[in-house]
Amino acid sequence: MESTRQLKVARLLQKEMGEMFQRELSHQLFGAFIAVTKIRISPDLSHAKAYLSIFGNSNKILVMDKIKEISKEIRGKMGGRIGKQLRIVPTFEFFLDDSAEYAAHIEELLKKSNSQK
Repeated sequence: MESTRQLKVARLLQKEMGEMFQRELSHQLFGAFIAVTKIRISPDLSHAKAYLSIFGNSNKILVMDKIKEISKEIRGKMGGRIGKQLRIVPTFEFFLDDSAEYAAHIEELLKKSNSQK
């Protein structure tokens, strides 16, 4: 169970990281639209897992590899954005969140099964 502090910090990180991906890093990430779907942060606020959805680029693996490659730069930029609000800027670990694609696939399967009846 996450504490209230963890939830507040996670929301702050999600908002700031989403804006950063759209405004500052889109040129480095092959023009892909990146949505930060979830942030999970450790109890000591030093480590965060960021779950990302990638749209507008067919090669999601290439985009994720680039994000992992520039993760130190991302942490530095986040420090500039939230450094006054947090004592420690967490280290980030990035994961591809494909739940939206999975939901669309299930919906498509349900439509097919309904049309066959």
